[in-house]
Amino acid sequence: MKAIRRFTVRPVLPEPLQPLSDLARNLRWSWHTETRELFEAVDPAGWRAAGADPVRLLGGVSAARLTELAADRAFLDRLTAAAADLDTYLRGARWYQERDGDTGGADGGASGGAELPAAIGYFSPEFGVTAALPQYSGGLGILAGDHLKAASDLGVPLIGVGLLYRHGYFRQSLSRDGWQQEQYPVLDPNELPLTLLREPDGTAARVTLALPGHRTLHACVWQAHVGRVPLLLLDSDVEENGPGERDVTDRLYGGGSEHRLLQEMLLGIGGVRALRTYCRLTGHPAPEVFHTNEGHAGFLGLERIRELVSTPADALSGTESGTAMGFEAALEAVRAGTVFTTHTPVPAGIDRFDRDLVARHFGDDGELPGVPAERVLGLGRESYPGGEPHLFNMAVMGLRLAQRANGVSTLHGAVSRKMFAGLWPGFDPEEVPIVSVTNGVHAPTWTAPEMARLGARQDPGARDVADPPDFAATPAAALWDVRRALRAQLVSEVRGRLHASWRLRGAEDAELGWIDGVLDPDVLTIGFARRVPSYKRLTLMLRDRDRLTELLLHPERPVQIVVAGKAHPADDGGKRLVRELVRFSDDPRVRHRIVFLPDYGMGMAQKLYPGCDVWLNNPLRPLEACGTSGMKAALNGCLNLSVLDGWWDEWFEPDFGWAIPTADTGTADENRRDDLEANALYELIEDRVAPRFYDRGADGLPDRWIEMVRRTLVTLGPKVLAGRMVREYVERLYAPAARAHRSLDPGRAAELAAWKYRTRTLWPYVSVDHVEAVAATGAGGSTELGSTLTLRVGVGLGELRPDDVEVQAVAGRVGSDDALVDARPFPLKPAGGPDLEGRWVYEGPLALDRTGPYGYTVRVLPAHPLLATSADLGLVALPTEATGEGAGVLLR
Repeated sequence: MKAIRRFTVRPVLPEPLQPLSDLARNLRWSWHTETRELFEAVDPAGWRAAGADPVRLLGGVSAARLTELAADRAFLDRLTAAAADLDTYLRGARWYQERDGDTGGADGGASGGAELPAAIGYFSPEFGVTAALPQYSGGLGILAGDHLKAASDLGVPLIGVGLLYRHGYFRQSLSRDGWQQEQYPVLDPNELPLTLLREPDGTAARVTLALPGHRTLHACVWQAHVGRVPLLLLDSDVEENGPGERDVTDRLYGGGSEHRLLQEMLLGIGGVRALRTYCRLTGHPAPEVFHTNEGHAGFLGLERIRELVSTPADALSGTESGTAMGFEAALEAVRAGTVFTTHTPVPAGIDRFDRDLVARHFGDDGELPGVPAERVLGLGRESYPGGEPHLFNMAVMGLRLAQRANGVSTLHGAVSRKMFAGLWPGFDPEEVPIVSVTNGVHAPTWTAPEMARLGARQDPGARDVADPPDFAATPAAALWDVRRALRAQLVSEVRGRLHASWRLRGAEDAELGWIDGVLDPDVLTIGFARRVPSYKRLTLMLRDRDRLTELLLHPERPVQIVVAGKAHPADDGGKRLVRELVRFSDDPRVRHRIVFLPDYGMGMAQKLYPGCDVWLNNPLRPLEACGTSGMKAALNGCLNLSVLDGWWDEWFEPDFGWAIPTADTGTADENRRDDLEANALYELIEDRVAPRFYDRGADGLPDRWIEMVRRTLVTLGPKVLAGRMVREYVERLYAPAARAHRSLDPGRAAELAAWKYRTRTLWPYVSVDHVEAVAATGAGGSTELGSTLTLRVGVGLGELRPDDVEVQAVAGRVGSDDALVDARPFPLKPAGGPDLEGRWVYEGPLALDRTGPYGYTVRVLPAHPLLATSADLGLVALPTEATGEGAGVLLR
């Protein structure tokens, strides 16, 4: 018999224990060791049974135990200290406040001298903050959670916005033959560390969206407190909705196209409305900058345009502007304060919807009244060569609605510039305005307490984000003892999880005695855990099974491997890869040396990363945008063994691990490529990794291995921090976006929009008519290193004026195909008024500062003080072949 309704009866905490409730409701406990240890002391057995979730723990603790704790002076002293520490953390000035104090303080206005934004809205489809709030599927969500936590530690006034999925992602188990199975447990928000956002009269705050057929989508708003950062989660499972609308937020990345579209409309459009409601109810400063974490939340820009084109009576005075704008002016104002981050290196990873489906949900019978549906569709249209005009591309819309965009590693930035170059025709991929901010990970979340305490003993003045502990002086024996203890903890964790998995697969306890011999705390341990799309190549290690078996069973230098990962529920190819790995690990010959652990998540990861000696990553290059799992392992002294992709391509050094060579066979033979790279992997493990681990000195310590661990902690550790990442976002993207936002009042936004319209209209009449090198000055007047060419360029501007354009010479080395390499622009200036034909002459010097084949070209670009980059409009005028003298010179 099943209950028709479920609810939680909460205990009444005695007055002395009231601070426990506040500590449990602020997710800082998830990265604050002392607070977690305090909750564990409430009821150690209950803490384990609750999955280290304080809310669940307090919901199940007995009244007798609470009475006992209320009289325990030692416990109350710890509770008072923890509550005071949280209060100091929440109220004290941190990096952001100290930095902004140097520029006058963030007051949310353009006149206060503030450089930094008063607040930033951070929108993401998933957030991985803690296993107690399972609203994530993989790296994107974990990254978003780390972004919030690092922002909190630094005092950055971020507001997170997402959706509350009542079934979360899925829980993974295995059938007897190793096939992935999915379960979707029902999550009750009242049993999660959440509170409902309420109006002053106590009613639940509501967000509504208009749907086709005169339907309405309602959502309530749940709040999580991530340290200093509020996280707002919209939930459509409310009584006002019909069955279809209630299910909009049922599952993360579930359902068909229309279901996903409604999720993304609720996230973007509803998310902005939820954020406005939150600021109205709490007095929190309104965001000046909006950060779109992937294209899923891209509709947020459309909602902000709607706000600005509304009549003044409907506009949100004090948030954007109380003055109505036209669409083009509103678009400019929205773009100025928007940052877009792309996380995918392949077009297939981008959400794309049928154009007609999107059209049905906007306009007169849908959302965004006042915003023409055709303008909405135009923002997401793939208008570039090779694009599909019948599809609506969320990433394309995200880029068009953001003045600033970035990839998540240096290599991924280059891949993204090439992938989206069609949006900026006439520009080489290197000039596409997408920068790189390499991801980072939150050290207090991912560093094992044992490693953190070891670092704190050596460097007691360190702060968790701004100043990571310095392990330079840590004795080798102390480092090795902690590393072995973490490996032993992982062995125990693996055995427990493996036993539970086999019981779910139908095995009896009497069959599972062998699990007590699985893994060895003194054997080299390799970890591999991630999602299971094909490009991550879960089964590359199985290319030569006999050779892998030899590595696992080597009599002197054995290796053991722990593998985990989830395939998307609709990805049967990924599920076949999981089954292939599981079947190999089930083989009695090797099952004590290689294991597959189902249901990979944050709880497992926090044991897996610290307990491994080597972290393996072998994606197809360059399809890994960043790949932060190796960063988390590195914070614990785990060495990386990876293809040079994502962050590892950027920061690899031999002191930190090993680079797996990649194969460029020059053909489409994927099997040959995988064979070559698998062979390289086996050779590295056999010839370099295992010998280094097992090479012991007279004191029994692997001195060379420990030195690599130390170098990883000391040199690589500070680079991979989320604190470094968030500071980069603040300084390189958020602060410039805030300045741009403030500069575009309604009048200036309209002026910029009109200028862009006029420039686009008149651009066909812009031309480079003549180019000549007037003279060369320097050693003998020849084209030698150190000489200077003086360029004279005839430019036709039509009805545009010199103030509307920038004329440049672009020079650099010349490749075999005459393409410029490592090119740099040199500005040219008008040399007087127009001639009788209306043509302007521009002049300027071109310094010849490099030897070898060298060349130049000339171009004309739009120019306006409010443009973020000269590529903003995607317009450029270049010389024709008959324009003038040849562009190539050879320097000796």
